[in-house]
Amino acid sequence: MHLETEKKLKASVVPIFERLHSEIKRKAKELRTGATKGSKLVEKARSTTQKEIESLGQYSASLGIAGRGKIEPDHDPYVLYRSVYYHLNKQITEENTNLQAMLAIQNSFQQFESHILETVQNGLNQFFQCMGAQMDRQRAMYADMVSAAQQIPTNFEWANFSERNNAALIDPNTPPRALDSMTFPNQDHPATKPLIDGHLDRKSRTPMKGYSPGYYVLSPAGYLHGFKDEDLCHDPSPDISLHLPDCSLGPLEGLKFHVKGKDASGGKVGSTFHMSSEHHFKAHSKQDADKWFAVMGSVVGRSPPQPSSPTVSRKVSKTNGPNPVVAADTSSPTSPTEAQQGEDPATSPQAEGTVATSPTKA
Repeated sequence: MHLETEKKLKASVVPIFERLHSEIKRKAKELRTGATKGSKLVEKARSTTQKEIESLGQYSASLGIAGRGKIEPDHDPYVLYRSVYYHLNKQITEENTNLQAMLAIQNSFQQFESHILETVQNGLNQFFQCMGAQMDRQRAMYADMVSAAQQIPTNFEWANFSERNNAALIDPNTPPRALDSMTFPNQDHPATKPLIDGHLDRKSRTPMKGYSPGYYVLSPAGYLHGFKDEDLCHDPSPDISLHLPDCSLGPLEGLKFHVKGKDASGGKVGSTFHMSSEHHFKAHSKQDADKWFAVMGSVVGRSPPQPSSPTVSRKVSKTNGPNPVVAADTSSPTSPTEAQQGEDPATSPQAEGTVATSPTKA
């Protein structure tokens, strides 16, 4: 398209300005030759007239001198007088001719300037037509580009992309995950199920504050943990942790009871150096108070659970020899308490209301 416009400009616009350039050069040459030639002729005529006037003055003065002899006919003042008039007339003619020539050149310049402007206007008009045609073609091309782009559906790229990569994309109908549907190892382990849980009020150490509500859990490990609420998604660190086998339980007085022991919620070092103190609790009903007191009473003062590792018992078999034969028995383990006291684990107080398993991390 630009090459075609270039051809049109060279064929229709450039020649106009080239011809105008030639005309300007020719007009300048005409001015130099015409004006210079007329001026030279005028100068020559003026010089000749001046010489004749000087001769007339010379010989007119010499004619009146006494004793002057005969003069030549060419030097007769009368003849010289006529010669001055002749050359003066010729000078005036040359001057008038030169004046007319200069006026003609001057008038022609006015017309020539108009011609220059008309030629430039014509050339610019041709240039406008050529460039306008190019701009019209460009405008049509841009309009075609816009029209072609607007015909593309907005989901064209995504539809093709999703069709090619359907296996790697997420199904929009996939339901969001919920915490209630999650499972993990040891989620239902007996050691994770509380012996009792619920809301209790605990008396603050500051006398003016009174009782503060909280959510408390008695775990199979023997710890009474206190939390701000029962939401499992909140901070799992308990506000208070009492190891009930190491604590003492006071009497039940209506809805109130107290536990004396060390708070182990600050870590091993903190619980080692922490002094024992009384923690006062209050249930919301008499039924809740009796239930909490009974379950906590079954845990307070009991021995901590022993690790479930296999033990070897020795059975002595009678032989005829002097030394008995000892055989290893890998039967079910027996705790030291059972071995010493001979109690049945099923009827022992330690088995009441608890699960004899070690807590396992999920």
